[in-house]
Amino acid sequence: MLPMMIVRMFVRMIMVVMVVGAAAHVMVVALLRSADGVFVADDPGAVFAQLTVHPWFALGTAVGIAPRIAIAEFADSIDEGVDDPGMIAQVARLDEPDLGKACGDRIGLGIDAFDQDAGEQEIGKHDDTSEAEPGGAVELSTPPVRGVVAAIDALMADRAALRTVFARAGLGLVLLGADPLRPPHRVNPGPRYQAMEQYFRAADTAAAGAAMMTSTASVQVNVDAGPADGWADRVRLAHALGPTMIAIAANSPLLAGSFSGWRSSRQRVWSQLDTARCGPILGADGDDPASDWARYALRAPVMLVHSPDARPVSDHVAFADWVGGQVELAGRRPTAADLDYHLTTLFPPVRPRRWLEIRYLDSVPDTLWPALVFTLVTLLDDPVAAEVAAEATEPVATAWDIAARVGLADRRLHASATRCVQAAAQRVPPALQDSMQRLVRIVEDASSPGEEFAQRVIRCGVTRAVNELAKGEG
Repeated sequence: MLPMMIVRMFVRMIMVVMVVGAAAHVMVVALLRSADGVFVADDPGAVFAQLTVHPWFALGTAVGIAPRIAIAEFADSIDEGVDDPGMIAQVARLDEPDLGKACGDRIGLGIDAFDQDAGEQEIGKHDDTSEAEPGGAVELSTPPVRGVVAAIDALMADRAALRTVFARAGLGLVLLGADPLRPPHRVNPGPRYQAMEQYFRAADTAAAGAAMMTSTASVQVNVDAGPADGWADRVRLAHALGPTMIAIAANSPLLAGSFSGWRSSRQRVWSQLDTARCGPILGADGDDPASDWARYALRAPVMLVHSPDARPVSDHVAFADWVGGQVELAGRRPTAADLDYHLTTLFPPVRPRRWLEIRYLDSVPDTLWPALVFTLVTLLDDPVAAEVAAEATEPVATAWDIAARVGLADRRLHASATRCVQAAAQRVPPALQDSMQRLVRIVEDASSPGEEFAQRVIRCGVTRAVNELAKGEG
């Protein structure tokens, strides 16, 4: 079934960043419009507890008063101890507080740290939930807004609030596509993540699975599906732009303390996972993306089954085989809820969700991501720019691995990137001119955002380089 069309030019963005600093278990409420609160818990169990926020918290935000955190109750906290630092959770901001929806003395906003998608954070089922990332990263997620500039402004405001709050807690943020220092290590003890680890081990992708869940970070851009009569072209272009945009955004030359030999170690990690789960969804021609997505989902192996807790499926069982009765999992046939859950375990670079979830950009510095996001959205939404992009990307539309490995050093990718960025630069608003000029220079030089960090590592070592970034030096 064709995903429901939503109004064109709505954009939502997600940014996942690495956290460096003091050994504290931190619950951040940093996505409120004027957020100014951080809760540091000596007991990490509190990080995974139910949290409710009093109406006066939202009211203080609405009238510009720096809010304090109000805890109505903690419940259902986990029993098992957690020795690892860096547990991070975030609460999506209450952009327009509606006290009329309050129930009793609290707003209906709760945390279930174990009921979200894994890896680089997915948008939750209700779009206002939050979670602790499996590897201790923190995510910022804007609400859907009309137009890319508004989305960029919203995320910039959230980033400023987060920097302030984290600095007070002795924490710094590092905007890279992969953790350059620490080995992959899960700190979230949730049963879903435990089950995913078991699944990846059974699938002989344990190392890549662990790195994906705990050591990667991205800028994720979500755009509406667009008019039904142009949806196939839009989805096709979103895929075709993938290799070019990966090359432009490559910002992860190191992983777990070593140079990987790839400009985007993040994309390399994703390429090492099962292509039936993490590869592009489109068929040969891409003329019917809805059917392509349905086939992709049915052919993909089932990762987890609720019975009632998430349990890994150690054998390769396509969802279609479960539906058709060739195999029973947990002693039964699948339900609609099983299909919904199965879809949350599929991670293609462009995922249809009634909108398009574009997942292939490395996290990049604050000086660059506004231009990067503007470029991607403009190439999809502006009809003239979209024509330029479709023509420019055609020769490299499937060069995913080449883009991640050598980036713009590839002649064809460099040519594609040059045309695409020039088309976006011609349409950039004044507020984004500085960021766009930086991006244009990187593309002209056939460089990448990660080159500056790589040179810093060569000069002073990876630990010092990471600490400098966390402190905002350079």
